[in-house]
Amino acid sequence: MNHHQKLLNAARADIRACILADEGKSLREVIELADMSENDRHVIAADATDLVIAIRSSSNPHLMEIFLEEYGLSTREGIALMCLAEALLRVPDADTIDALIEDKIAPSNWGRHLGQSSSSLVNASTWALLLTGKVLEDDDEGLIGALRGAVKRLSEPVIRTAVTGAMKELGRQFVLGRDIGEALSAARKAEREGFTYSYDMLGEAALTASDSEHYISAYGQAIDAIASAATSDQIRTNPGISIKLSALHPRYEFAQHQRVMEELAPITLSLAQAAKSANIGLNIDAEEADRLDLSLDVIEAVLSDPSLEGWDGFGVVVQAYGQRAPHVIDWLYALAQKLERKIMVRLVKGAYWDTEIKRAQTLGMKAFPVFTRKASTDVSYIACARKLLALTDRIYPQFATHNAHSVSAILHMAPDRGAFEFQRLHGMGEALHAHVLKKYGAACRIYAPVGAHKDLLAYLVRRLLENGANSSFVNLIVDEDVPPQEVAADPFGAAERTLDSAGNPHIASPPHLFGHARPNSRGLDLTDPVTLAAIDEVRAEFAN
Repeated sequence: MNHHQKLLNAARADIRACILADEGKSLREVIELADMSENDRHVIAADATDLVIAIRSSSNPHLMEIFLEEYGLSTREGIALMCLAEALLRVPDADTIDALIEDKIAPSNWGRHLGQSSSSLVNASTWALLLTGKVLEDDDEGLIGALRGAVKRLSEPVIRTAVTGAMKELGRQFVLGRDIGEALSAARKAEREGFTYSYDMLGEAALTASDSEHYISAYGQAIDAIASAATSDQIRTNPGISIKLSALHPRYEFAQHQRVMEELAPITLSLAQAAKSANIGLNIDAEEADRLDLSLDVIEAVLSDPSLEGWDGFGVVVQAYGQRAPHVIDWLYALAQKLERKIMVRLVKGAYWDTEIKRAQTLGMKAFPVFTRKASTDVSYIACARKLLALTDRIYPQFATHNAHSVSAILHMAPDRGAFEFQRLHGMGEALHAHVLKKYGAACRIYAPVGAHKDLLAYLVRRLLENGANSSFVNLIVDEDVPPQEVAADPFGAAERTLDSAGNPHIASPPHLFGHARPNSRGLDLTDPVTLAAIDEVRAEFAN
């Protein structure tokens, strides 16, 4: 066994050993890995504060920031909109939609939002929601009450159409185009300003073979279309594509490991070969934590294929909220070394936090696979960025963030600003990245969803969940009542204060979901290789 294979095996063992690590121990490790002195932290926070001030003074906030300020998760109305948008995905008929709208819209106090926003679109939405809510309330006396009663009786389909239309209008702000051709045309303006793109064909996990065939075809057609826009001989300056493994196979799960390797790996390889031919990058998006180990097997099988030699466009997304993130980076670097390839690594905070929390509680795991505090995730992000910036001989880091402090930390740590790029979501973080591109000359790429309205809502809900909370940078940047120093606050101090009780006290740990009086039942995670090995060991004596 050669040296690189040993490193690969050791990194995989580390990944598997800490899927449910002690959160305090993991936090100490990332604080140490970040290696930030008091002076570093002071300089970064000051630079981030200046960045916030510059953003607030030099540009108008964009729609997502305005919408979240007005209807964030801190408001009852924001939660109602979130529930409505997410539920519309699964509503089977018009009668149920009407009942849902009445339940979610009518009880809320929309009037208090009227005229508060600087956006005409948000204010127009407020008028529509106010009218809808008033119509659905119990009838008042007199002429106005009679009119409202008539509207309610005659136009529930109109209300249904209006609310669905409002969701579509919101969606148009965050999707670059309904198809890849439309998206490529819409991208030209930002490309002239110096931005590049990574296109994401909207859609969730395939549930049937027909679903997966649809997504495979969509990805293939998108790669062909993007090839026409890939005019540079450098992959880094060409547009790229992001794909989800769960969209390519209906049984992308650990229990179907052999089938996944036989069927999904070749599909992924064919898309990678097409991307290589087009001279563009292809990123494997990160998904839920229980799919990580399986995804690494697929990634290794695909990247090891000799047909991809000489192509530096293969990319992998790493989620910093996962306690395994630093070890995943070690594994990717060891794989790149072994294959003598260069790869891209997109570092994100993470998009499935609520799912990971609930799954761990439901299964009765001993701990969570993710950090439970925002400050801990922010520290982990900086620590992983530090690691990536030290591995640029084999890795091209792509830092996806809308947070001014994270951006300032990366600029502070990076010895070579040509060795990495920043990334943002289309429709979000525009002012921050425009400022960074102009002032620092750091490359910036836009992650741009492409698809029809029917595929949008799940994506939109994830973005709102990520950025709608009070503590979200996207939310805080437009709130003038929050001082710039607070928006750009150093996360290390907050993280260090929680070291002795790293778990979030507001979130019940899986063993204590029902309090300390009644322990939660302990389940078996049948997606965890370590758990499966322990089961096999116990079963072995009964084999005969």
